[in-house]
Amino acid sequence: MVPTRPNLSSSLLPIKIQALQQPNAPFIFNLAKQQKHHPHQQLPKKTPNPISEQITLDQTRQIHALMLKTHFQNINSIPFSPFQSYSSLSSCYNFLITSYIMNYQPNVALHMYAQMRRVDAEVDGFIIPSVLKACSRACWVQLGKEVHGFALKSGLDFDVFVGNALIQMYSECGRVESARDVFDKMPERDVVSWGTMIRNYGRHRMFDEALGIIREMHHCPVKTSEAAMIGMVNLFADIANSKWAKPMHAYVIKNSNTTQLGVTVTTALIDLHAKCGDLALARSLFDGLAQKTIVSWTAMTAGYIHCNELEEGVKLFAEMVAAEVLPNEVTILSMIIGCGQVGALELGRQLHAYALRNGFVMSLALTTALLDMYGKCSRFGVARAIFNSMESKDVMAWTAIISSCTKANYIHEAIDHFVKMRNAGVRPNQVTMVSLLSLCAEAAALDIGKWIHACIYNQRIEVDVVLKTALVDMYAKCGDIDGAYKVFYASMDRDICIWNAMMTGYGMHGFSNEALELFADMQRLGIAPNDVTFIGLLHACSHAGMVEEGKRVFGNMVNSYGLVPKIEHYGCMVDLLGRSGLLQEAHEMIESMPMKPNTAVWGALLAACKLHKNPTLGQLAAQKLLEIDPKNCGYNVLMSNIYAAANRWTDVAVIRTAMKNKQMRKEPGFSSIEVNGSVHEFMMGDQVHPHTEQINDMLVEMMKKLREAGYKPDTSIVLLNVDEEEKETSLTFHSEKIAMAFGLISTAPSTPIRIVKNLRVCDDCHTATKLLSKIYGRSITVRDRNRFHHFREGSCSCGDYW
Repeated sequence: MVPTRPNLSSSLLPIKIQALQQPNAPFIFNLAKQQKHHPHQQLPKKTPNPISEQITLDQTRQIHALMLKTHFQNINSIPFSPFQSYSSLSSCYNFLITSYIMNYQPNVALHMYAQMRRVDAEVDGFIIPSVLKACSRACWVQLGKEVHGFALKSGLDFDVFVGNALIQMYSECGRVESARDVFDKMPERDVVSWGTMIRNYGRHRMFDEALGIIREMHHCPVKTSEAAMIGMVNLFADIANSKWAKPMHAYVIKNSNTTQLGVTVTTALIDLHAKCGDLALARSLFDGLAQKTIVSWTAMTAGYIHCNELEEGVKLFAEMVAAEVLPNEVTILSMIIGCGQVGALELGRQLHAYALRNGFVMSLALTTALLDMYGKCSRFGVARAIFNSMESKDVMAWTAIISSCTKANYIHEAIDHFVKMRNAGVRPNQVTMVSLLSLCAEAAALDIGKWIHACIYNQRIEVDVVLKTALVDMYAKCGDIDGAYKVFYASMDRDICIWNAMMTGYGMHGFSNEALELFADMQRLGIAPNDVTFIGLLHACSHAGMVEEGKRVFGNMVNSYGLVPKIEHYGCMVDLLGRSGLLQEAHEMIESMPMKPNTAVWGALLAACKLHKNPTLGQLAAQKLLEIDPKNCGYNVLMSNIYAAANRWTDVAVIRTAMKNKQMRKEPGFSSIEVNGSVHEFMMGDQVHPHTEQINDMLVEMMKKLREAGYKPDTSIVLLNVDEEEKETSLTFHSEKIAMAFGLISTAPSTPIRIVKNLRVCDDCHTATKLLSKIYGRSITVRDRNRFHHFREGSCSCGDYW
């Protein structure tokens, strides 16, 4: 049983002695403005006292000081006539607790509650909801649990208002499962109970659970309130599923108490339709409003930006100002968030300047939104400067800078900020950890990823399905497919995203049969696949050369599940056919596509032409690619390599000259390796690493042992018109070989080596790595642009097919 009295400090340090006035000191209340109540008039039950909502923090402290000096006696002597109605000790404490909460001092309110319990003042159903609200504001879930225990012992858990407050407290502290447990055990629920649960599931992006609550509510005799309907509309807006937008609109009309929808509900519908991409309907609702509030203008303007209709958004913003409806912080905030989502850097800068010119207070929320916007628009330097200038930083600000590091691929800086965040006493949330895991997945930093996984449990962060999916993705992309499966297998609340992450991971690692078996398991459980599911399956078939199986999967997507193939699915099929040498069939599929092929589709064909040495079809693919994206250097380089492989050096020279004239630069190849929690990056011929001398010595040793094992350099892949000796030297200093040498000198024998390469691994390095895995008895994993290669005992998991 939870202790009756929480183990809290008795100190009331936030109330400094110099702030406490003498009992006869003049008050600063403007009593003429206070609303007096008739002696027989009752305040609404369970409603915070309106007086406590009106007084300031200084006024609250004055009353508190006077009560301390009189030892909570002679309350009527306090020269504040409305307060004289608070005759009992409990009501006085309730007044102070509520006042401190309203003035954003939840910690002081909680200290007041602790003192109240020490003096054995009565704690009733009026005080408990206020204390739970303070726990929510302070994110003090442990005290919230103790208050919950006290409510259970006192029989107050049967009070619907207490139950609603418990649901809200647990949800805001990130304990959604505990909130649902309270909800399920409530003997009585009102519309607030249902609305709170729906809203909090939506806040935590647990959309399936929220929809389940909505379905349950419809089977209960609960009259839907406007607030509950707005909560449901906001949920569907967050989901942004256009199929549900109009039915939800119809539901609101059907359940409205008036023939004309109110401004608040209509504004929520405007936001819903805008986020679902139906700007015409959203604008129709907006234009039909007889009275447009600043919230209505904000919803429509932000909707245009959300749909990347920037000109219309700016135009409507100008109309709003012309109509003398001055934008507030929420307006600017919504527009800046939208700019971050669509990458509208220039408009974001203009809004930033507008806010500064017009004297907007740079609140924590607004500053965090600017930080996030610049980070998402790849302006990490600006984002970092804003973050460093912030005097106070909450979890959202820390998460935004960590997300900015993720966008810029600055893994060490992200971890540094995470450590500083913890040292500052700020508790990370699920979004923070997802950002860190995404960065580890990108950099293949498995050791750091495992450390973050441990931090999640040490910090007792609720591991929802989104976080589990990020963990599966991290382990898979870091080369630990077994670790990914352990997280997946242990998850009891799998949604389609985590199934897709696991199947995609299997495909990346070349475990195509396992991916197909997982899909069969999903079918048996009745989980409907989506577009992403089939992209993962087709990739898995492509990496294993399973042409017939891939064709069957593509057919089932259309015939069995009624999904219309998107351009990504056609790209996968072209890649599957091309890799298998069926170049003509791949070309025919491109020609038969119902939509115009993009660079991914033609790029797959071009890569296949290079693999199978078909310069004629490759030239056609390259021409199409350059028509779509003439500034892309990669297509020129690929075509140049095709000509070089065919010894057509004149054609190579023509392409190289054209690239030089257009100032086009090839994407540099690099390989990275994680050693002792640090990621080291190497480029071809790299001689700048602090351990270059030892690395070069190891390269010499590696080449010597390779030759003794029968290795012969494959100089045919060096597409330069130079002599054989230069070609062999070039092969020795490929970035993945340098990374491998560093791994060998930096880790203990038998330690696995994991390398990430931004380009496709070359034939020579693939052959050499197979031999090196046997020579040094190492398990070597290489993740290239397309897939994973697991080298063990002289062989590779790809079966030499990649």
